[in-house]
Amino acid sequence: MTRNEHWISARGCVYNANYHFVWSTKYRRNVLTGKVAEDLHALHKEIATQKGVTLIAQEIMPDHVHLFITMHPKFAPANIVKIFKGITAKKLFESHPELKSKLWKGHLWNPSYYLGTCGDTTQDVIQMYIETQKVK
Repeated sequence: MTRNEHWISARGCVYNANYHFVWSTKYRRNVLTGKVAEDLHALHKEIATQKGVTLIAQEIMPDHVHLFITMHPKFAPANIVKIFKGITAKKLFESHPELKSKLWKGHLWNPSYYLGTCGDTTQDVIQMYIETQKVK
C-alpha cells in the first residue's frame, strides 16, 4: 500500500475515501465523560488499527462521538459503524458496569448514525470533469 498526501494506492485500486461518522448515546445520556471517554478514545484507536482503518480525527462529547476516518473502499460504511459501535459498547459495559444503570435495556448507542463523505474535490468539479469527457 502506498500513501500520498491525498490518496492511497492499494492492490487493485487507488482511493481517497474519507468518512465523517457521528452517533449518539441512547437517550442522549451524558455518559461519555472522564475515564469512560478516555477508554472510548483508546478503543477507537485500537479498533482502527485492527481493522486497517486510518483514524484521522476523533472527538468524544458527553452524549455523542465524531470519527473522521479513511478506509479501503472494500468496506461498507454501515459495517464499519456496526463494528465500532458493537465493540465499544461491549468493552465499555465490561469495564464500566455503572453505565448500565444510566441506560435502559443495556444499549449504549442510539441505533442511527450520520455519515458524511469527502475527498479532495467538490461535487461541482467532478460533475464538470465528467461532462467534459463526452465526445463532441
